[in-house]
Order: sequence, then C-alpha cells, then structure tokens
Amino acid sequence: MWSTQTLAIKYLHSSLLRSYQKLISSPQTKKEKNTAISSTIMSVLHLLTLSLLISISGAKFSGRPGVNYGQLGNNLPSPSDSVTLIKSLNAKSVKLYDANPSILAALNATDIVVSVMVPNELIVNITKSKTLSDDWIKSNVLPFYPSTKIRYLLVGNEILSSQDSELKSALVPAMRKIQRSLKTLGVKKVKVGTTLAMDVLNSSYPPSSGEFRSDISGSVMKPMLQFLNRTKSFLFVDVYPYFAWAQDPAHINLDYALFESTNVTVMDPVTNLTYHNLFDQMIDAFVFAMKRLGYPDLRIWVAETGWPNNGDYDQIGANIYNAATYNRNVVKKLAAEPPVGTPARPGKVLPSFIFALYNENQKTGPGTERHFGLLHPNGSQVYEIELSGKTTEYKESLPAPENNEGYKGKIWCVVAKGANWTQLGDALSYACSQGNNTCDSIKPGGSCHKPDLMVFHASYAFSSYWASFRKVGGTCYFNGLATQTIKDPGYGRCEFPSVTL
Repeated sequence: MWSTQTLAIKYLHSSLLRSYQKLISSPQTKKEKNTAISSTIMSVLHLLTLSLLISISGAKFSGRPGVNYGQLGNNLPSPSDSVTLIKSLNAKSVKLYDANPSILAALNATDIVVSVMVPNELIVNITKSKTLSDDWIKSNVLPFYPSTKIRYLLVGNEILSSQDSELKSALVPAMRKIQRSLKTLGVKKVKVGTTLAMDVLNSSYPPSSGEFRSDISGSVMKPMLQFLNRTKSFLFVDVYPYFAWAQDPAHINLDYALFESTNVTVMDPVTNLTYHNLFDQMIDAFVFAMKRLGYPDLRIWVAETGWPNNGDYDQIGANIYNAATYNRNVVKKLAAEPPVGTPARPGKVLPSFIFALYNENQKTGPGTERHFGLLHPNGSQVYEIELSGKTTEYKESLPAPENNEGYKGKIWCVVAKGANWTQLGDALSYACSQGNNTCDSIKPGGSCHKPDLMVFHASYAFSSYWASFRKVGGTCYFNGLATQTIKDPGYGRCEFPSVTL
C-alpha cells in the first residue's frame, strides 16, 4: 500500500510528464517552447527537492535501545546463543567492544544493527599508518559487511578519560584515518565516532554550564565535533545517573535518579528549563558543552547507561530493585513514540545502548563493575525486562532494596571463596610491596604470622592493603582473588586492619 508521501510524489511526476507531452505537441514557436521547457525543468528541480524533503521527513530513526555486549567473563554463552538472547530482549541493535569475528558471524543475516570498536591500544599506531587503518577495516569489517549490519565504528573506549597525552592527541586523527579507509574500501553506511565518559566535562551542573575540560576543549573536542558534524555522525556518551547519585546521595534524590520522582524537580537558573530526572540533566550538559564550541545541533547517542544489580558493601544503592526500576524506566523514556527528548532538545530521538547484556565476572574494579548485566551468565534474566518499550507493567515482584543507605561499620578484604590459590603468591607479594608497613604483622614473630598459611597471610595482606590505600583508589579485588566481608577475620592477638564506613 502506497504511503501518503509516495502517492503525492507519484501524482506530481505524472502531472509534469503530461505537461511536457502537451508542450512538445503544441503549435507554439520554437522560442516559446524553449521558454516553456525551461519552466518545466525548474518545476522538475522543485519536485526533486520536494521528494528529498519528503523522504527525509518520512524517515523514522528509532529510539528503541540496544544493548552493550561485553565479553569479560569466563562463563558466558556462545556468540550464537548470545544472539538468540539479544533477540529475546527485543533489542534491535548491539554494541561490541571489539570486532569479534565469531560474534559478527553469529549476527550475520539478522536484522540487528551492530557497532564495532577499534581497541584503544591500536589508536596511536593507526594515526601513523594508513596501511594499518586499511588493514583493520579489511580484517574486521569487510569479511562481514554488509550481510552483518555494521553501521557504527567507534575508535576507542573513553580515551579522553586516560592520562596518556599521546593517546588523547591521536584520537581525532585516528578517527579521520578510519573514515578515509572506509571510504577508500567502499564502505558507505558506517558512521565513525568514539565514546566519552562524563569526566570530559569540566562542569555539568546546572546543565547550561556544561563545558568540556580545558585540556581537551580546543585541542581535541573542537576538531572532533567538526569531524562528527561533517560526517553526520553522533557524539557517543556514557551516562550513568547511578554514579552521580552514589557520590552524593545526601543531596541527590534517589527517586530523581531512578525516573521515579513525582515531586522533585530541578530548574536551570540560566535557561529556566525544568528537569524531572538526573538522566536528562546529564545529557543536556553535553548539549550545552557542544553549543559552547559552535555545534548546538550535533546528535547525541547514549553509548552506555544502566544501573548495577549488586556490588560491594561500600557501594550504596547497587541492588536488583534499583537496577530493574532504572532500566525499565529509561527504556520506557527512550522508546517512547512520539519521542520525548530532553528539556534542551524536546521531541528529539535519543538512540542508546543499555549496559550490559551480562554480569561479567572478569571485569576489574569494584563489585558493581561485575553486576550491570540484564542477564546472568547462564542466560536467565537478573530481573524481568525487555527493550522494545512496549511492556508497561511487569508481573515480577522485586526484592526490597537493602542498601539504599550506606553501610555503617567495619569491612575487611579477604581471599574470595573459590579463589585460585596458585595465584595468591603474586597477589600477596604485590600487596606487601606497596609500603605503609602493610605486612609487618605476618612476618615471623608478628602477631598474625601464625597460622603460617598462604591463604591466611594473603587475607591479612589484602585487608591491610585495602585499609591503607582505599582513599587513593586501592580496591578489594586483586584480579578476582579477594572479596569484602563484614565478618571479622581476626583472632586472639591478631587484629586485621579494616575500613570503617
């Protein structure tokens, strides 16, 4: 069945054709016919312009969220099973953190739009070598394109959060190199971008004060925005209201962060725009930061957003109830028809990827890093959810949150259950080599030397290290060998150092 736009165009084409045929057979003079033909040609040009405008206005760009597919786990389903699970979530797009050939092959001939990524460690060398850039496309894109719907190619992940000045300087030149390689090799439908964390902003509150950090604003961000604007790409940003709230729960309302607030609003004193959730605030900070550099209309893509379903004792609000609430609400907002947009961009589609497909047990850092998944590694849902936005109510009863207020008391860091004991020696040596007399008590004659067992000494060293260095970024992880406990592991004269919250 023809659409209204198509019928209108067909009618105009037919009318012009009839007019031209009448003109050719008319008894007019040659000069009169030439004048009439010129007029007809102008009408055709107007028609073509109208056709283009109609086709553009009729094109529909979906705000339906996709999902981030990370692979940092030793117990995850196969690529083919993962694609089946992605479909079960009603996700129409997926973002990879590499260009894994097994995953790209599994996505072949599906209708799932794919985003692939150039690894951070290749960026500097790609800047220096067109051959390397071409070869990366030949090896990672061409074998699968176009039957696998690769549409986005991200150059690195959160590069501008790095302390490596050479890497940051190489980012935009590498993006240009990759874009040229795509063009040279005949890949026409792939947009190039890179992902940015919130820390690229020097200021984000109120949103109208949004501006990029001074060390990257002119040198990196302005040429990047110019490139993205010229190539009609997106600014890909990672937006996590969880972390903003968790850093200041006393002043940021939890319901405001979860899209659940009915009576909390924030007004921007400069623009008088009213905000009903933290997510919109964070997005609009990027909008105003781009506007400051002369790019007020560049499209934004939310490369990551989500909420952790579990975490460590010292991580507030990381639970299934909050994760389900946030992700269900953000999906509802993003998939809404007509689009909702944000206060600074009302009615605009905001494409996105939810983080993440799985709980990944080999991610480093605090416990939340391993608990952002919509699915357990066995493929079961952590909580009921789907990404089409069509589900308005879920039947599942969610467990009541137990850590929406910070834990108060002592926490220790000990060897995790199931840890590989053959790796404890290196971890113990690392913890004891960092200074602050971390391991004095487990030396011969020390109050905690006995029992003289590796696992016991490692637990003491982990706890002592964490107590000494937590405030400067030390974690209770040790490549998965350690875990937090609120049960005192000390005994007799042996007192384990602890963190007190």
